[in-house]
Amino acid sequence: MIFSPEGSLIRTAQNKRLISTEEGLREAMENGTILEAHAAVCDSSHNLIVDLPCATGIIPRSEGAVGISEGLTRDIAVISRVNKTVCFKVIELKKDENGKMTALLSRCAAQKECVRNYIQKLVPGDIIPARITHLEQFGCFVDIGCGIPSLIPIDSISVSRISHPSDRLKVGQYIKAVVKSNENNRICLSHKELLGTWEENASMFSAGETVAGIVRSVEDYGIFVELAPNLAGLAEVRDNIKAGQNVSVFIKAVIPEKMKIKLVIVDVCEDEPELREPVYFINEGHISSWTYSSPATDKKIVSVFE
Repeated sequence: MIFSPEGSLIRTAQNKRLISTEEGLREAMENGTILEAHAAVCDSSHNLIVDLPCATGIIPRSEGAVGISEGLTRDIAVISRVNKTVCFKVIELKKDENGKMTALLSRCAAQKECVRNYIQKLVPGDIIPARITHLEQFGCFVDIGCGIPSLIPIDSISVSRISHPSDRLKVGQYIKAVVKSNENNRICLSHKELLGTWEENASMFSAGETVAGIVRSVEDYGIFVELAPNLAGLAEVRDNIKAGQNVSVFIKAVIPEKMKIKLVIVDVCEDEPELREPVYFINEGHISSWTYSSPATDKKIVSVFE
């Protein structure tokens, strides 16, 4: 079974078929199939009411997330699912005297299976899919399967420095990430290693070209302009330039032995920089180590996954 971030199954043909009829829900219950649907309401007791075409779906508070019953997970983990997709297993189906069916559901059961058969088997260096759930100054939180959260620290999002994760990513976006550590099923992730080495990024640019860039920082000695998420160059000082501006830059030189790109700012664009989908140089499998540095330099920037 593939354990995906919440929202990955809801539009699949199998999910639509199984949630649409009583027979489908019974089949899912018998087979232990993980399903998805829309959480419409969280009632005053923090039970989630789930939209099902053929029944009233209820996820009791205690079944809303791993750790709720034990007091290890706060109720916001349940409340925040309203108006979003939730995964669950069907635990029980019952009808009242009028024939109206209620489906007792468990998100917790789906998460425990995900932890048991997927999360606890992950090792540093594994490359996995993730979906961004919210952004904070210090990093971005992602769903790595069935709503199980993980964190990508801001300095692990890309080599090129950013002031906030929203400079690079947005909520709801699907990305790839690499497992940095797995301690008692608490996963920490990194992202920058998948975005290419200095040499791979620099090979996309040549001296004499004028290209687009984003100002990331303004220093007394120059202006750092991002050409790609894992590549920035240094432009000459110019007045009235500030971080976050979209600019066009002339590439004066590409110097592999110093891992430097010399730039001249040609113009400042009025348009806000657009978020681009990540371009991955590695997007599956496992990596034991990753070297960002150019082979032409003695400086070594290495990530090791153990």
